[in-house]
Amino acid sequence: MTQDWRLFQGGDTRPHTVETWPAAPPWRRFGEDARRRDKERPLPYLISDEDRDVVNMALHLHRPLLVTGRPGTGKSTLAHAIARELTLGEVLHWPVNSRSTLTEGLYSYDAVGRLREASLKRRADEAAGTEPDIGDYLRLGPLGTALLPARTPRVLLVDELDKGDVDLPNDLLTVFEEGEFEIPELARLGEGREVRVQYAGSREKVGITSGWVSCRVFPVVVITSNGEREFPPAFLRRCVRLDLKQPDEAQLKQIVTMHLGEEVGARAQELIADFVSRRNERELATDQLLNAVRLRSSGVRVDQDVLDKLFRSLNEVDAQ
Repeated sequence: MTQDWRLFQGGDTRPHTVETWPAAPPWRRFGEDARRRDKERPLPYLISDEDRDVVNMALHLHRPLLVTGRPGTGKSTLAHAIARELTLGEVLHWPVNSRSTLTEGLYSYDAVGRLREASLKRRADEAAGTEPDIGDYLRLGPLGTALLPARTPRVLLVDELDKGDVDLPNDLLTVFEEGEFEIPELARLGEGREVRVQYAGSREKVGITSGWVSCRVFPVVVITSNGEREFPPAFLRRCVRLDLKQPDEAQLKQIVTMHLGEEVGARAQELIADFVSRRNERELATDQLLNAVRLRSSGVRVDQDVLDKLFRSLNEVDAQ
């Protein structure tokens, strides 16, 4: 066990280089490192046969998949697993909060920016009588991008819908049923007018005619919820529902092994058992276990005090 794992000492100035800086855990790598790891060693998604069949039901029925379960059960990860296995491209991510609206998910329009640029052009006597291209001030949101016409669907992750406004699930019903929506700012330009607009996750633009976006095939929509409130019956009827259970001790060992390797997984049994025991008493997430195992495998002395800090109840964290 190393005795100087603490990089920060509160006063001891020590220069660090790339060689001395600690390597990131596999799940905290970004950019090219993350893409290379996913390509070289894509991780399987651990799921029961019963739950896998529910996912396939949603795919065949072209219905949204509403995934519930406690934090750390893999709700959001499921969307990425579907996209990777079925080669459906990057996941379109819409993180919902209390201020989220349907329009935000569909598109955004910077009317103020367009007006400002038009005013500046008039003052400079440039392009007299013309207006800035409205397409430069419109951008499709994740939901709007998912509804673009394509031969194969995109995967849309609507994350933590239960944190949104109480009316948001009902607002989504028409879009989910019709698979299309109108952009009024473009529709007012006239029938047959095409405007090129940037879409989510890309700097490219796509042409939208007459202000309408209509999907050719319904996207793979994965909606997650932590169960903070109930959804309207009409919304639930239009979803295929999947409730993910917490992984048991054997599954936790598989998860640790997948992320950190066979040798680390074999030495982590004591930590896993401790984690399961604590989880029976309070709400904990699987990534808290991964953090503890990662620290121990890095040479950190994971004593009771460290575990108490890492295995803090999620309810206790939320209360702060």
